[in-house]
Formats: sequence, C-alpha cells, structure tokens
Amino acid sequence: MTLVTGFLGAGKTTVLNRLLASPDGERIAVIVNEFGEAGLDHDLIEAVDEEIVLMQSGCLCCSVRGDLSRVIGDLLKRRAAGSLEFTRVVIETTGLADPGPILQTFLVDPDLAQNVRMDGVVTVADAATGQGTLDRQFEAVSQIAMADLVILSKADLVTTEAAALFEARIAGLNPAAQILRAVRGKVPQGSLWGLSALRLGARPEDARAWLSRSQPVADPLANLSGLTRRKESKPQPSPHDARIGSASIVLEEPVPDVVFDLWLESLVALRGPDILRIKGIVHIEDLPKPYVFHGVQHVFDPPVPVEDWPGDDTQSRIVVIARDITRPELQQSLDILRSRLPRGAGAETKEEGLMP
Repeated sequence: MTLVTGFLGAGKTTVLNRLLASPDGERIAVIVNEFGEAGLDHDLIEAVDEEIVLMQSGCLCCSVRGDLSRVIGDLLKRRAAGSLEFTRVVIETTGLADPGPILQTFLVDPDLAQNVRMDGVVTVADAATGQGTLDRQFEAVSQIAMADLVILSKADLVTTEAAALFEARIAGLNPAAQILRAVRGKVPQGSLWGLSALRLGARPEDARAWLSRSQPVADPLANLSGLTRRKESKPQPSPHDARIGSASIVLEEPVPDVVFDLWLESLVALRGPDILRIKGIVHIEDLPKPYVFHGVQHVFDPPVPVEDWPGDDTQSRIVVIARDITRPELQQSLDILRSRLPRGAGAETKEEGLMP
C-alpha cells in the first residue's frame, strides 16, 4: 500500500498517470478521492486496464476513513475470488489531506492491519509554487514532514538555484525523507516502492536508508543553453516551518528494554497528538537482532526484526518528527535514553528545526 499525497496542483495525478503507463509489469489498484481535484485520465485508465476506485464523499483524512476500509476490503475480496488481479494498491489523497489519520487507519482497523501493509508515504511538492504554498498552508508542511519520499515536480520550470533552495527547505522539515526530481511527472522505475523497512525480510541497508535521506542529484543539463539566470534570494523562514521539528539520537550500545519502553511511553503520553512520526532501528539488550519500529502519534506498527544484521554493529538510531514541541521537551525525552546507557557508551543527538 502506497499513499500519494501533496497539496492542490502539485502534480500527484501526473505522477500517477505516468506510473500507470509504465511497462514494468506491476498491476496496480488505485483509490482516488476527487474532492476538489481533476481525476485521472480515463482514456489512459482504460488503455492500461487498471482498477480505479473513485471516492467523492469527502476528504480521505476524515469523513471517508470508514469508506476507505470498505473499499480496500472489497478490492481484496475481488482479488481472492479471481475477478481482479493486482499486486499493489495506491491511494491518492486530496490536496488538503493530513496523512496522519490515514496511516492510523491501517493500524487500528483489524481487517486492514491483517491484510495490507503500508509501504510508504509519497508527497509530491511543486517546485514552482511550493515555497509560497508552504508559507500559507500548514497542511502542505505536514504532508512533507510525514513523507518517506518527496517528489519534486515542475523543477524544470524554475532555476537550478530555486530548486536547490526548495530541496533544502524540504530537508529541513524532514531530514529522513528521500528527494527525487520528476521530469514531466516521470520518476525512476520502482522508486515509489519499498520505501519502508518495516517489513519481514528487509535488509540492513534498507533499514539504514529508511532513516537517512539521500542527497538529490543536481541536474547535469541545467543551464545547458549558457544563459545567465537571475540568482534566487533565500526565502525568509516561515512560521509554519517553525512549528515542525525533527530530532535524532544515535546510541552505540544496546538499550535496556525497560528504558526504551519508558522513553517511548512517556513521550507518547505527554505529546502524542504532536508526534507526526517516530521511526528507528533499536538494539535491545539480550536480543540477538535489532528491530525497526514506526509510529504515528500514539499508534505504532508491530516492531519487525532485521535479519542478517552485522554482529559487530550495535548502533541504534531513532528519528522523531514533531509539531509544536519545544527543544527542552524533546531534549528531556532523549535524556531518558542517554542516562541509562552502559558506562562509556556514546550517544550522539541532533535537534533540527525545533522551536527555541
């Protein structure tokens, strides 16, 4: 299951159209909410013979969460009966949707939790208008903060400097997200899949990549004409950006299970509604394998062990992305983990973009 989000006009439908037209052999069921947006190209849908479900009763983040469960359940029943064939489900949200409640739906709904797995959140961001959108619309900020992958659309319509500034702003909001540039809605084949390490069989390199942002590659053909373009001025910080903060901690030695549980339970109890995402790789004392874990606000996926982890690597890394949480609060939370480390063990912390 892949969730594709992004503010109004960012280019989600263009990305999906190109995805459906890709000859990579994937059979994709697509759930689309048309509230306030144009639908997918129906001629293209017929040409590629995909299953499209249109939901028009409201925004996916709130009023149709029950309908979402019903629709996915119906798709699974039709596949089991042999009347429908697909290997993946993609959900396109409206431009105003908050991904958080949708992600929670897949954890708290018993049928969905048992039958589907969230593979990742993809946010499409418009390089041409994205700076202004982030300044005006906090929904757009939240969509980027919760992404596993950010697709930068319409980068060919702005200068190289403007695109780089926008990428830097995205990285400040979500240091763990990958960033890809789309060319007329097209991204490298398979780049939308396998974003989460929270799955059985995930390799150690998958888990590490899940927590580390890959640097975007500069366009080698930029300014090929040789024309000098106006240098973009650095945008002023937005109050919306200041509301989103991220922090990470690296622990070199395994953590006692009671310490980890105390830290997580305390943070969720105190600031659960403001926790956009928590994810990490954690080594627990007396357990042979590390585990990857992930949560949205107060709801968490079951942790998954990472197989084939190198025996000499006991490093844990935890990333927290939060809203309206001050630096002292998050610092105090991380101190719970640091204070109970074995003597001599190292810990490195980073607090990025947090309110002073």
